[in-house]
Order: sequence, then structure tokens, then C-alpha cells
Amino acid sequence: MKLNVDDAVRYMGAGKGNAEIREMTAEIAEELEKAVKPRFTWRTFHIEMQEGGVLFREAGEILPGKLAVNMLQECETAVLMVCTLGAEFDAMQRAWSARDMARAVVLDACGSALVEAGCDAAEEELAGRFPGMYRTDRFSSGYGDIPLETQDWILRAVDAGRRLGVTVTASCLMIPSKSVTAVIGLSDKPQGAKIRGCAYCTLREECAYRKRGTVCGA
Repeated sequence: MKLNVDDAVRYMGAGKGNAEIREMTAEIAEELEKAVKPRFTWRTFHIEMQEGGVLFREAGEILPGKLAVNMLQECETAVLMVCTLGAEFDAMQRAWSARDMARAVVLDACGSALVEAGCDAAEEELAGRFPGMYRTDRFSSGYGDIPLETQDWILRAVDAGRRLGVTVTASCLMIPSKSVTAVIGLSDKPQGAKIRGCAYCTLREECAYRKRGTVCGA
């Protein structure tokens, strides 16, 4: 599976014009792609709008927040997805950090880009499984007003611990580190892009782009 090198460069706060960094990133990306493969699992749920959130019926859990309601209001079903690079990436990251911290930083960015590529692959699988259905933007715990704590029940709802070995700590850190949860609504109506810009980003408070007065383009 190929990761987007430009995304990895962007995650590091480097511009596309920095040829040296891009060359190193492309080299490390190729090495990572050979060593680690994203794995994912997903499950569909019937959903109902509730006051202050969305009920995922089969899970018996509510995804709270105005964002969840806004994203899923035209959907009767939704997908919960988990994607991970597994313990293999964490072991690789530890080994690289002990040898060369600069390359380890690039590896970390490439890992973020690769897990996103895994999520894209999961969406392609969904498109094939549900032809004719329209998908909402992919969104996650921590976006907008959706609490990070919802990661816990999402992992349980798709049996991610058994299937992928993914867990979450009491402080909401995913283990393995390059793991993500996501929600995608399915509808018979076309869905416009609703998640764009800094307001929905979990990194907005620490964002290097915002500190420089620019944006990443996401």
C-alpha cells in the first residue's frame, strides 16, 4: 500500500519545495511500505438521532455532539472503522529512535500518512460493498465536539482488541500508536463535504501551521 509522501512532508511542517526533506521522506516511505502493512476492520450499525447525539443501536452507545448529528442526520446506517499499523510500526519506531532521531521523526510522519492510506483503502472496500450508497466525510473521536473518550466504546463495538490488537489507555492514547478510529455515514442521498478547516482538527491547539499564520490545506 502506497502512502502519500506530500502528506508526510506536510505533517512535519515542511514545504513541498524542500527537495532534501522530500527525497528523504520518499526513501523512508518506501522502506516503511515494505515493512508494515495497515490492517483495518469495520462494522455497520443502524443509527437513530437522539437529543445531543446519535445512537448506534447494535452497540447500545451514543456518539455525542452536534458534529455527529450534523454529519449523520441524513443517514440510517453508519460504519465504525478502526485502522492500525500494529505493533510492528512501534517496534520499528523505537529502533530508529535509538539510532537516528532525525530519520525517526520522518518515519513517524510517514506512519501517520500510511495509516491514513489504510483508512482510504477501507473506504474503497466500503464503496465496493455498498454500491449506490453515498458516504459522508470520514470523522473521528476528537473532531469538533466529539469526545476522545468515545474511542473506547468504538473499539469494543468492532472488536478491535481481538481482531487488530488495538486498545486505548485511560488517557485516551491508542495502542499501537499509529491506530485510528473513524465514523462514516451511509446514505441514499448525495453527501456534501462537511469537515474542512481548523475547527475540526484535533491538533489545532499545537498546530505549527496556525502558529505561522497559515493552514495545512486539509
